[in-house]
Amino acid sequence: MLARWFVLVVVALAALLSCKASSNDEQKPAPRPSASVVSPPAPMPEGGVGPASETREDAGAAPDVALVDDRPLHHTTQEELLALVSITPGKKWRKRDPGEFLRRYVGPEGPGQSNQGNPTLARHVISRASCLEGLRGVTLQTEAQREACGGHENMVPIYAGGDAEKAKTCIDVFEYPNRACELPMVWVPPAHAAAFCEMQGKRLCTQDEWVLACRGDPGGGEPSTYAYGSELDLDICNTHKPAAKWSDKPCDPRTIDTTWATCATNTEPSGAYPRCRSRFGVFDQHGNVAEAMTRFDPEEDKVVSQLKGSAFFYVDVARRLDEPPRREVYADHCAHDPRWHVQPIRKAFHVNYHLGFRCCYARGGRSPAR
Repeated sequence: MLARWFVLVVVALAALLSCKASSNDEQKPAPRPSASVVSPPAPMPEGGVGPASETREDAGAAPDVALVDDRPLHHTTQEELLALVSITPGKKWRKRDPGEFLRRYVGPEGPGQSNQGNPTLARHVISRASCLEGLRGVTLQTEAQREACGGHENMVPIYAGGDAEKAKTCIDVFEYPNRACELPMVWVPPAHAAAFCEMQGKRLCTQDEWVLACRGDPGGGEPSTYAYGSELDLDICNTHKPAAKWSDKPCDPRTIDTTWATCATNTEPSGAYPRCRSRFGVFDQHGNVAEAMTRFDPEEDKVVSQLKGSAFFYVDVARRLDEPPRREVYADHCAHDPRWHVQPIRKAFHVNYHLGFRCCYARGGRSPAR
C-alpha cells in the first residue's frame, strides 16, 4: 500500500504540461551495440518501419505523419525490462541484494512500476533497426573515455575549459537504461532513479553536470544555447509530437491511473535522432523524456530533486528565447532552471509518463560539488 502511495503524486507539472498538450535477481543485460562504435543493425523486425532515411523524414513531421505502431520496441514483461538493468554495485549496494527492489519496482503492469509507458497507447515511427542504421559508424565512446569513466559503457567525461584531464564527472550518453536504440524508462520517481544509478556504481546527475554536458564545448569554446546549436529547432530532437495529432483521446492527468490509461508515452529509441546530440556526445537532452536530477539547496542544506528538459510533446508548450514569457510555455534551453517538484531527494516520489533520467559517475570517487 505504501509503495502504491509513493507514486500517487502526479502533480502540477503533469497537469500543466499534459493538459496543455491534450488540451533480479541480477539479470544479464541483453545484447547491445559496442561501447565504441555502433554496430550495423540487425535485420528489420517484422512489422518495423522502412529505411532509415524514409523514417527520419517522417519522424520530424507533425500533421501528416504516417504513424507506425512499432510494438517490438516496447518490453512488455518484467523479465525483458529487468534485462535492461545493468548492475555494478557501488558502496551503497554492496551489502544489499538489488533483486527484491528491482522485482518490486520494475515491471509492465502500470504506473506503480518503472517501465517504458503504456504500450497500448504509445506510437513510434522509428524502429530499433532504423535507429541503429542512423547511428551506424557513430562513435559513442572511445576506449580512453571508457577507461576515464571507470569502465562504464556509454559514458563520456564532461569538463569546462577544454582540459579533459580535469574532468571530474562522466555522464551517460543516453537516457536510462543508457542503451542505444532502446526506449527510455519512465514512471521512475527521482528517489528510485537515484537507486538505479547507485546499483551501477553511479549516481543521479546534478543539474550543473547536466547543463555542462548540454551546453559545454570539449574544446573550451563558447557555451551553446541548445545541445545542438544556438537556435531552437523542433525537428532536430523528438520534440515535435503535438498531442492532438498523436493521441486518440485527451490525456487526463488527474491521478496516476487516469494518466496511465490516457496519456501516451510517444518516445523514440535513444539515439534515434542523431543530430540531437551535444558537443560532448550526449543524446536527447531535449525531447524524448524530461529528466530528473539533483540540486543542492543551500537554504535547506539538502540535496533536492530537480526536473528539467522537455519531452516528445514539447511543441505544444514551446517558447523561443526571443518571445515574451507566457503562462504554460517555456524555453527549453540548456541552462533553463525550472523549480519543478523540488523535494529532498530520498523523499522525491513524483512520477510521470514522460519523466525519465540519466546517471553520472564521479571520477575518483569525488562527490558532486555543493
